[in-house]
Parts: sequence; C-alpha cells; structure tokens
Amino acid sequence: MSLTATETSTAATIAPATRPVIEPVAGTRSGTATGSRSRRTVWQSFGPLLMDVGAPLGSYYLLKSTCDLSTVAALGWSSVVPAARTVWGVVKERRLNGLAALILFVNVAGLLLGLVTGDPRLMLAKDSAISSVVGIGVLASLKLGRPMMTAAVKPFVVKGDAARAAAWERLAAGSEEFRRAERTFSLVWGAALLGECVLRAVGAYTVPVDTMVWLGSVVMVATMVLAFMVSGARAVVPMKMMLRQELASEGRC
Repeated sequence: MSLTATETSTAATIAPATRPVIEPVAGTRSGTATGSRSRRTVWQSFGPLLMDVGAPLGSYYLLKSTCDLSTVAALGWSSVVPAARTVWGVVKERRLNGLAALILFVNVAGLLLGLVTGDPRLMLAKDSAISSVVGIGVLASLKLGRPMMTAAVKPFVVKGDAARAAAWERLAAGSEEFRRAERTFSLVWGAALLGECVLRAVGAYTVPVDTMVWLGSVVMVATMVLAFMVSGARAVVPMKMMLRQELASEGRC
C-alpha cells in the first residue's frame, strides 16, 4: 500500500516534466498579423500611386495596343479611373486628390491636343504641351501648400514599413526642414518639366522637323535624368537622413 502510494506520488511528480507539451508555433498568429499589417502599409504607400498614375497609364497603352483604339479613344477611357478618384475625393473625403486630378487634366489636355492635325511643327510642339501641363500643376501644388510630387516619392522612401511611415508623418508635421525637402522635390520636377516644354517648343520651330523628331526624345530623357539627380541630392537624400535620425531617436533604427 505504501509502495503503491509512493509510486503514484512519484509518477504524479514526474509526469508534468515528461509529458509532451504542445505549444503553439512561435510567431504564427503574430507573424500573420505582422504580415497583414505590412501588406496594408505597402498598399497605403504604393496604392494611391498605382491607382492615380499606374492605372490610367497602363490602361491607355493597353487599350491602344491590344484593343486597337485611337489615341483619343484610349485617352478618354483611361480617364475613367482618375475622374472617379477625383470625384470621390471631393464628394466623400472633402478634399482634392491632386495626383488624380493632375492625370485627369493631362488626359483632357491630350484629348484636346489630339484634335490638332496638319502642321508637323505644331504636332511636335503639342507633345511639349503635356509636360507644361504637368509642370504647372506640380508648381501650383506648392502654392497651395500640398506638394504634389510627395505622393510619388513617399512610397520609395517609406518602402512599405510602418515605422518609417509613422516617422514620415511625424517629420511632416513637426519638421520645417523635412517639409522644405518635400517642397524642393516638387519644385525640381515642376521646373524640369516646364524647362523641357520650353526647349521642345522652341526646337519645334527652329530645328529641322526630321531632327526634332529624335531630338525631342533626347531632351525628354536628359531632363528626366537631370531631375532625378538633382531631386535625389537636394531632397531625397536629406529626407532619408532625417528619417533615419527620427527612427534612431525612437530606438527603431
């Protein structure tokens, strides 16, 4: 009887230690939640850019190449998404979606310019008019206190990271130096696009047509490269440095 009681007591003592413990896989639920938050942050960063720029541009080339639509028709149909986004922002969110409105404005300008035919020099000049529309829109956004190109640069600086996105918002709200870098990025691109417009418009009426056909593309590419270099050095690099410092101060770098 005593032996049996001792054995029972010993078994009860050892059992919890030897009994296999089934534990949840570490990080399964939290990992899923983290992944979901990460995907949501990536969409919040890149989603507006894809919807406002990617969708209309992609649909334009898709409709023109695969559906064999005319330039005017493709521009018209590709304006549906930016038009809807612009109206939705004004009606539901009580604010103007600057990027969507700009793309819509560009498409409308393209539709009107698409009616221009005949004079080859005028046809060359109308290509530069699109750059001027974008450039004016970007510069006007600075006067309104809402730098339009921020929507283009933010996703590539934040990189879909929630901590970086939060740091961006804190800096945008409390750092004049950071806001100045934001404005500089839009200023560089607005000025570059207007400069390209002037160069191509002047070239359309001073350079032989056959030369301007290929020279216009060279001017456009050179302008893009110059704008990338200048805006990167004067705006993107400083913003990244300030973002790293902000994260470091929060102990998240």
